[in-house]
Amino acid sequence: MIALSAAMTLPTSTLAADEELGALALESAPVESMPASATPTRLFVESALGRTQGRSGAPSRDVRRVSVDLVHASRIAPGWRAVVSDRLDHIRPAEPGSDATLNSLREGYLSWSDEAATAVVEVGRINVRNGPGYGYNPTDFFRDGALRAVTTANPFALRENRMGTVALRAQKLWSGGSVTAVLSPKLDDARSGKAFSLDLGATNNRNRGLLTLSQQWSDRVSGQVLLYKDSGSRVQPGASLTALLSDAVVGHFEWSSATGSGMADGGTGVPASGGRGHRLASGLTFTTSTKLSLTAELQFNGLSLGAAEWDRLARSNPLALGTYLLDAQRQQELAPRRAYMLYATQRDAGIKNLDLTAFLRVNAVDHSRLAWLDVRYHWPKVDLAIQWQQTSGSALSEYGFAPERRNLQALLSFHLQ
Repeated sequence: MIALSAAMTLPTSTLAADEELGALALESAPVESMPASATPTRLFVESALGRTQGRSGAPSRDVRRVSVDLVHASRIAPGWRAVVSDRLDHIRPAEPGSDATLNSLREGYLSWSDEAATAVVEVGRINVRNGPGYGYNPTDFFRDGALRAVTTANPFALRENRMGTVALRAQKLWSGGSVTAVLSPKLDDARSGKAFSLDLGATNNRNRGLLTLSQQWSDRVSGQVLLYKDSGSRVQPGASLTALLSDAVVGHFEWSSATGSGMADGGTGVPASGGRGHRLASGLTFTTSTKLSLTAELQFNGLSLGAAEWDRLARSNPLALGTYLLDAQRQQELAPRRAYMLYATQRDAGIKNLDLTAFLRVNAVDHSRLAWLDVRYHWPKVDLAIQWQQTSGSALSEYGFAPERRNLQALLSFHLQ
């Protein structure tokens, strides 16, 4: 279960303020990750050193990581743009079956737009992100298998660090809205643990397509309607809505529906219905004048294990439960039928440039929990952070299954450009 525990114990990447969803943002998560035009290149190096405390008498161990993160966008001709986004992680100890050094080409594509910027066509490896949910995104259809190196449990960093899919994307824009079509072909079958592999078997292992209509209905309400199809399933509809309910409160809702056996029979031995299952994430974010932001989110996956199925599997076949949890991690899918999340950020916590970020994830089926805290001080070019993480629950629960109970780490990030 080392791969599962890695998601819960390794340090997070540094997130710039503009990469986290602001409490009052109406738009969904950004479709692409790139620096502002005034700064075409973003480069930082991060080093982390920590120690994990084992569960049930297991020995503690040191955890070390060095990461190099690069994003570059440049205009190569009128109407043409090139984007490259890459991350190199060196992690000790390495996960079984993978090199200690793993390179993730997150994006590498060419983009063309007309003179009026009302039509855009892009081709290459593109990160297609959708959905306003904080900890779970039912409409984020291209997240499956997209993480090569899992270096955090923070959902915002997971979305930032993952690889895109090789695709053709075309977009038509108008005032307040757009329609986008994405076509992604099958290019390989098997995932790769080699250091500098493009890992096309992880991101392009089947033919996929996505059609998205986005519209800002007013100054307070925006939303998306989506239709997704891959070669292994029927059409999956989805929708999301974000609304400014007051000057301090934002609500978000995200839903998708799928027909199939779901995760419950993926090597677990638990039969699952072949009917239609619903996935959703819904929450409220409250922001104060003191730069404190609090989010509460309810998460549901109708194709995952319910309480009776979870209990039966845990008692009869713990190994299959481990397989199920690893598969949920790979798919970035919600393992239990129901879950809750509390997420909080405090800017300038007592002193200027000191930020606190914390979240609590609760599995509502087995009542296990994951708590995470980041205390970070910013200088103009350097960040220093201390991170603490704790998992709790019974031995056969989602978070109690992880070998590591507690993790404490120090991170130092240098923003070179």
